[in-house]
Parts: sequence; structure tokens; C-alpha cells
Amino acid sequence: MRLITFRSAVDAPARLGVIEGDLVVDLEKLGAKVGLPIPSTMLDLIDLGPPGLSTLRSVLDEWREQWPMGVARPLSNVKLLAPIPRPRKNIFGIGLNYSEHVAESARTLDTSKELPKQPVIFSKPPTSVIGPGDAIEHNGNITQQLDWEVELAVVIGRTARRVPEQDALSFVFGYSVIIDVSARDNRRAGQWIYSKGQDTYAPFGPCIVTADEITDPHNLDIWLTVNGKTKQESNTRFMLFKVPALIADISAAITLEPGDIIASGTPDGVGAGRNPQEWLWPGDVVEAGISTIGTIRHPVVAV
Repeated sequence: MRLITFRSAVDAPARLGVIEGDLVVDLEKLGAKVGLPIPSTMLDLIDLGPPGLSTLRSVLDEWREQWPMGVARPLSNVKLLAPIPRPRKNIFGIGLNYSEHVAESARTLDTSKELPKQPVIFSKPPTSVIGPGDAIEHNGNITQQLDWEVELAVVIGRTARRVPEQDALSFVFGYSVIIDVSARDNRRAGQWIYSKGQDTYAPFGPCIVTADEITDPHNLDIWLTVNGKTKQESNTRFMLFKVPALIADISAAITLEPGDIIASGTPDGVGAGRNPQEWLWPGDVVEAGISTIGTIRHPVVAV
């Protein structure tokens, strides 16, 4: 399933939906039509766990060829929001998780040239999240080094505490695209949250593809363009720490809960690693995508 959060109009409330071809099915309305309570938010759906998803699949299979009146509308007529517009807690960011990105960071950002022996973890607050098409803010009073990083987002589906690596993928609800926007000149004594956690610095979407449709999250093409020019192009197979290792490592000390998001790291090609270095400026347009999931596109605006 390709699950989304959307608005049917600018001033309409957020709705939970699923993409079916070129249509969006409003899941709460579908539930009301067929006499089955279906949650109205992504977090509430995730909270239902695997049984809830199984029930939803059955309902969609039953009604796919004959959607009840008023339940489905053209995808082109809705505004997509971040799949989880307001995460319950900080996003878990993973730094230096592709070997070539480690090398470029060592050249230009004073990080170690040695491959990390454990995942490098930071966080981005819920207020950093924006949805497809929303603007990335460039505050010239704060940064002159605004950078991009495309990443696979991993959404946790059930409570994970001290999870063995071999069991970790069973705790994944689904996958999405996230851009880890960074103000490189805002790092403070090795701490990254101010650099990476500012408002609008986590573009997220366009949907969550449920884990049953991505059996191998380590064979996905991943890319990012700025003004139509390719800046990053790689594959998730090149992660140093794969998704199961990340879940096992974090959950060894920090309980992962339903709806938690892990931004799993970026490949090489970031602006800071280029010669000469390149940065985002007002008027630029950033587009990022991952095969099987989709793309998100964001203008950069001055604030």
C-alpha cells in the first residue's frame, strides 16, 4: 500500500488516504461506507499494528473495482502533506552511513576519514518536518551554507526494545523519502541538532510504502537534483549499516515506538563535498526520489 496524508482543499482538514492508481481513497470515508472503523490519521493506523493493516488490505481488495460514492478522488486534485505531519518525537538521523560520503565529509567537514564502527546518531525535531511541495526556508542571517542529503526514511510499526538484528525488519511499518537539510555553518562543537533540526529541514514524503511491498530496502535507487541537475545518485545497497543494524543498535538503548522515523543516511554528492562547494539559495528547487517510493520536490525561499 501507498499510504498518504492529504488535504482535499487548502483549508480542509488533513485526511488519511491510500493511492490506488491515479486515485486517492479516503480511508475514513471508506470505513464509514462499509461499516468498519478506520483511523483518520497515519499514527493511529500504525498504532493498530499488523492486524490493522491486514484488515485494511482486505477492505481495499473487496472494494477496489467499485469504490463507494464520495470515497475516491483524483490524486491530481489533492494536496499531499508529510505522511506523518507531526511525528511524536524526534527523527533519528544517521550520519556517515555511506563510505563515499564518509570520504567527502572528511575532506571538507573535519569529520574522521575512518569508517564509523557504530552508527552515528543525531536527531531532528518534529517541527523540522514539511510535506511535498512545501518550501525549504533559507534564513540568510543564520546560514550561508545550506546543504542537501537525500535519505531512505524507515517508519517503525511496533514497539522495538533490544531487538536482535535478525528480527529487526519485522518491526518496520514502511518506507518513505526524506531530505536531511543541513546548515553546515551551524554545527556547534561537534553537535549537529542546530545544524540539521531547524524548521523545514526535514522534507518528507510523498507517501509511506508499506514494508510488504519493499522486501529488500537495500536495493533501491536513490537520487537528488538541484534545479534539474543531478547531485546525488546511488543505491541503498551501499549503506554501511543496513536497516536491521540501525534498528538493533538504536533499540539496544532507546525504545523505538510506532511511528518513529529513522533517516538512514545519505550517499555522496552533497554540496559541502563538491569542489568548489555548492549551497542552496532562494530560488533553487530540490527534487529527491527513491525507486518504488516516489519523489518530493521543494523550492528554497528566503525568510
